[in-house]
Amino acid sequence: MSAPFRLSPDAVQTFERDGALVLRGLLNPDDIARLARGIEHNLAHLSPLAMVASQPDDPGRFVEDFCTWQTNPDYAAVLRQSALPLVARQLMQSQTCRLYHDHLLVKEPGTRQATPWHQDQPYYNVSGRQNVSFWLPVDPVPLASTLRFVAGSHAGTWYMPRTFRDQQAKWFPDGSLAELPNIDAQPAQYRQLAWALEPGDAVAFHMLTLHASSGVGPTQRRRVFSARYLGDDARHAVRPWRTSPPFAGLAERLPDQAVMDDALFPLLD
Repeated sequence: MSAPFRLSPDAVQTFERDGALVLRGLLNPDDIARLARGIEHNLAHLSPLAMVASQPDDPGRFVEDFCTWQTNPDYAAVLRQSALPLVARQLMQSQTCRLYHDHLLVKEPGTRQATPWHQDQPYYNVSGRQNVSFWLPVDPVPLASTLRFVAGSHAGTWYMPRTFRDQQAKWFPDGSLAELPNIDAQPAQYRQLAWALEPGDAVAFHMLTLHASSGVGPTQRRRVFSARYLGDDARHAVRPWRTSPPFAGLAERLPDQAVMDDALFPLLD
């Protein structure tokens, strides 16, 4: 177990207000080494949920994978034994901390594919406000290719989730949620947050916070691991469509609005 990571006095308030903050040095060198090993193992043993999220003519490659911690000991160690669960509990202001899922995001050198503005929670099968995601790079990330956030965008509005490459509404029906505004065209209205990062740094953000990122430079490899946690008020939101990520068979075990009490989502000390 890592030594307790001490949040600054205003960190919880910043997270509650902005929906995102940077935590410098959250992971120690052993954690970073484990994550790097885990990422390389994951890339060599992609799961059935893995996808290439970049276009075929992209000079780089954007690879994503989900929910592999149970077969990846390095991932499991960081998710359970690092500072992440303790810090998650503090940021969520929750008595409990439940692992939700892991998410691999690797942009190989020269990847042009951008990640467009979106929220995460509309793609998920979870309701509730107490949640946090950590974006954890094991390579340096310059400001030009880091994750960007709209401060305060987690306040309550759910925006229509769409496929990233062709903007299809494959989840909520068209017209049932608000459409995404033109964020980059209105910088005065939508205040953006972004930080250059070193290995060990983390960005923590709410699952409703709008975020986006650009591609990477010709010599830059951006290996990122995301860890997602749930707090006291998280409930299973059964959807009539395939969520991203999907959890096959979960609706047969957990009814709608049940506590996420399942072996897939262990409670952490």
